[in-house]
Amino acid sequence: MKPTPLLVSFLLTTILLFLFPTITISLSPSLPPTPSPSSSPSPSSSSQSPSSATLDPKQIKALQSLHIPTSKDPCSQPSLHNATLCDSSKPFRHLISLRLSNCSNYLSLSFTALKSLSTLHTLQLINCPITLAHFPPQLTASLHSFTCINTLHKISAVFLSHLTNLTDLTVSNVQLKASAPYVILSHMTKLKTLTISRANLTGYLPRHIHSNLTYIDFSNNKLKGTIPPSITMLDSLEILNLSSNGLKGDIPSSIGDLISLKNISLAFNSFSGSVPDSISAIPGLAHLDLSSNQLNGSIPKFISEMKNLKYLNLANNNLRGVVPFNSSFIKRLEVLKVSGNSNLCYNHSVLSSKLKLEIAPCDKFGMPVSPPPSKRSSSADDSSDSDYNGSDDYDDGSSHKKEHHHGPNKVVLGVAIALSSIVFLIVFLILCSKCCR
Repeated sequence: MKPTPLLVSFLLTTILLFLFPTITISLSPSLPPTPSPSSSPSPSSSSQSPSSATLDPKQIKALQSLHIPTSKDPCSQPSLHNATLCDSSKPFRHLISLRLSNCSNYLSLSFTALKSLSTLHTLQLINCPITLAHFPPQLTASLHSFTCINTLHKISAVFLSHLTNLTDLTVSNVQLKASAPYVILSHMTKLKTLTISRANLTGYLPRHIHSNLTYIDFSNNKLKGTIPPSITMLDSLEILNLSSNGLKGDIPSSIGDLISLKNISLAFNSFSGSVPDSISAIPGLAHLDLSSNQLNGSIPKFISEMKNLKYLNLANNNLRGVVPFNSSFIKRLEVLKVSGNSNLCYNHSVLSSKLKLEIAPCDKFGMPVSPPPSKRSSSADDSSDSDYNGSDDYDDGSSHKKEHHHGPNKVVLGVAIALSSIVFLIVFLILCSKCCR
């Protein structure tokens, strides 16, 4: 009997199904084990000749005092949590970058160790509850970048103000002893990125600030007052985060002068007045967060013309009127939040309730439609929804609901039929008795 093609195909498939697990298992042991970073020597350390330059012995002692392994050259074999970067000078190399993270509670960064590390350009202290001595003048002059995150119990503004050559400063989740930001920034003429957040910083925003800044983050502090002109004159500023403070007053119209701005957050303050029209003059703005303030007036129509906008949060204000956005603009956004504005509503003929904006639809006067006081029947709910929703799919669903609730009840129908039968029987008996006479 000659096998058919269908039978041959079935047999081949069966054989492959049997062989596939076997092939997988047989290949697995042949794969070489993945070496761990701590156990495998790096190519640079294995190929390093004895005559190549090594780290300065004084800096090796400084690293040892910080419990950083130095059995291998720290310039070519940094540890997992503590990263080092060196220059290429001879006869000895020198550290230019050091990151200490997740340190022991008993670690101390002494003045002697800091003096040996005076060649550093970058120093990062992350999750290190250490005691920090005063910086020697050489290190103060050498540092270009200083990061202090969840490190130290307290840090003073005077200490930071001495780091006059910094281009990058980050202080976060640290108790900062300062009466105002100006005490820190007054002599930092080279600063480009500035973060002082969750630091209990008080006072007012500085009236004078140097124009090199591209990044400002003063979030989660206790700053008060208004936004000064010094902030809105920063032509190169790309990120401005003043959220979660005690700032108040109008958002200045000069905010539109920040032509390089890409991200602005003024959330969780006490700003009042309207959203300034000048924001439309910022061509590259992608993130706008004005939530949780006391802003009033209507939402400006110009916002829908901002081509690069992806994140828009206007929630929890006193905004009123009709949302001036169409569905194509909303779909272009990644995030849109307008809830928490009790006098704000959307045009049901333009926007569908399926967008879930968490605000009411508008009536014919452009005012929010109040929700029904109680849901006595689903038919009442359906009628209120269909008045302010242009979705055909939703109307079809509501019509089915109406038909279901307005139809005759089965129990009532049964009782009516029974009573009719009894009445008919009585009439029939009466007629029969008359006929018999």
